[in-house]
Amino acid sequence: MLPGASGARLRSEPLVSEMIRLSLRTMTKEAIIAAVRQQIREQFSGEGTGHDYFHIERVVRNALRIAGTEPGADLFLVALAAWVHDLGDYKLHGGVDRSEALITTLLGSLNIPQDTIAKVVEIVSQVSFSKGKTAESLEAKIVQDADRLDALGAIGIARVFAFGGSRHRELYNPDDPEQTSIQHFYDKLLTLKDKMNTSLARTIAGERHRYLEAFLQQFYAEWNGEES
Repeated sequence: MLPGASGARLRSEPLVSEMIRLSLRTMTKEAIIAAVRQQIREQFSGEGTGHDYFHIERVVRNALRIAGTEPGADLFLVALAAWVHDLGDYKLHGGVDRSEALITTLLGSLNIPQDTIAKVVEIVSQVSFSKGKTAESLEAKIVQDADRLDALGAIGIARVFAFGGSRHRELYNPDDPEQTSIQHFYDKLLTLKDKMNTSLARTIAGERHRYLEAFLQQFYAEWNGEES
């Protein structure tokens, strides 16, 4: 080792740390979204309950599509909240809601301002159907609609049975239907059409709702051996 090399390396470490902090402070919004997306991909790829990476990606896509029709929507907030909306969800953490802690940690690691993090946490807290909260901000309404759209139509049907299978639920049991996957259509999916906040989401939901109704009609016909 050259004389003084060790000392030079030690003196350079604070400089490297400062360069990293400066890089985080100067990240563009596009770079922040890309970094969040990568973290979500790593954490949710292969998830088997219907809350996988591709579900989140679809929610982001629909959220930005809806936001494009809603004047005044903050696209950065919409994208951030959509990407992290399932992070820490109680369904994926043994019934314990860890959303605020995990979202704060992830976004804080990217040096995102605390007021922005607080807004994202607030949006995410209003998205979940099971929490029963009313979306207050325009951004929350958009992300809530986008998440609910993914519970409708062909993909919504697939996700119902993926989640039900992960919880060892029967497809259907006419003698005890309450704890079956089919019951979830009545408890949630068929109610969503009338709970949309935005015009575009209502239009899309109407189309996907009709697909749910057609599926159930066919399901019962096959179950009962009554196909025409």
